[in-house]
Amino acid sequence: MSAEDQPDPDAPAGGADVSAKLFGTWELDEIEYEDPSTERYITVTPVAHTAGRHASKQFKKSQISIVERFINRLMQTDENTGKKQKTLNYVRDAFEIIHERTEENPIQVLVTAVENAAPREETVRLKYGGISVPKAVDVAPQRRVDQALKFLAEGVHNDSFKTTTPIEEAVASQLIGAANYDVQTYAVSQKEEKERVAAAAR
Repeated sequence: MSAEDQPDPDAPAGGADVSAKLFGTWELDEIEYEDPSTERYITVTPVAHTAGRHASKQFKKSQISIVERFINRLMQTDENTGKKQKTLNYVRDAFEIIHERTEENPIQVLVTAVENAAPREETVRLKYGGISVPKAVDVAPQRRVDQALKFLAEGVHNDSFKTTTPIEEAVASQLIGAANYDVQTYAVSQKEEKERVAAAAR
């Protein structure tokens, strides 16, 4: 294989071909972003399982598909650790439910949900003479996306763990609620709480 034929190791996971479809169903070329600050950190590719291609490279996680990052977040509980294929199937089924309820591209719903659940401010603790004082700070765009995925996954876990609600329904309701900026949704309520605490610490 010549040097020209070798793949770029720093290319986004799954390549840049957006003509392919995620799960063979969902289009990728008409995704709209409302938040310019997080747009470069929300990558959409037709691949939802890269086997940790960028796991050892600092900050390369943002080149992984936002769908795969959400799937990975859903696995971060004692019950679901390592069950990638099962979780991927849950998300695929949840996307079908989202499309039935909203008649929208579920990838667009996920992107909008991440943007809406991403906190813009949070607090840090500064020490002045042995006294801890909370201070409001702006959140970096990459951390905003990380926090949004965390809140969405926690909301799904709270809705489905030890309840009769199937996980597909929990995923769909959380994503639809966050995309509509429903403050009753766990992710949006957590974002609002973080920003409220930060506003009080200014």
